Amino acid sequence: MCSRHPEVLWAQRSDKVYLTIALPDARDISVKCEGEGLFSFSAVGVHGESFDFSLELFGNIVPEGCKTKAGLRNIICSIQKEEKGWWKRLLKSEEKPAPYIKVDWNKWCDEDDNESASDASDDNNAAHGEDDESSDDDGMLYLPDLEKARGN
Repeated sequence: MCSRHPEVLWAQRSDKVYLTIALPDARDISVKCEGEGLFSFSAVGVHGESFDFSLELFGNIVPEGCKTKAGLRNIICSIQKEEKGWWKRLLKSEEKPAPYIKVDWNKWCDEDDNESASDASDDNNAAHGEDDESSDDDGMLYLPDLEKARGN
């Protein structure tokens, strides 16, 4: 059986990298974080298909500071950076990332916005962290913006 890549969205703060893996109803989720910046993921999809990928991240990470939260529609991984600071890109390689890796504009914040946005997003994540329904809410964050775009 051939393994596939799920869509991976990423965003960062000065102290963390967030990976949102779009894989509804995933089972047998395995996440591995290694200090040298190696991140590995594998899971089984709803139809029994195998998904996996490995990333060599731009900087070193703290394996104990990696947290994973599985929801109904996606898996959110919070990865603690070994040193605070903004990474120029997600991966160590300067090549263009694989097509399944994209920027998560819903979670993105600029270096200038870091302090206030980081506090707010951590509070929001903590508030929703108790139930699996939070991933449903995450998928609908941008719907009000679409209404504004239509002029309603």
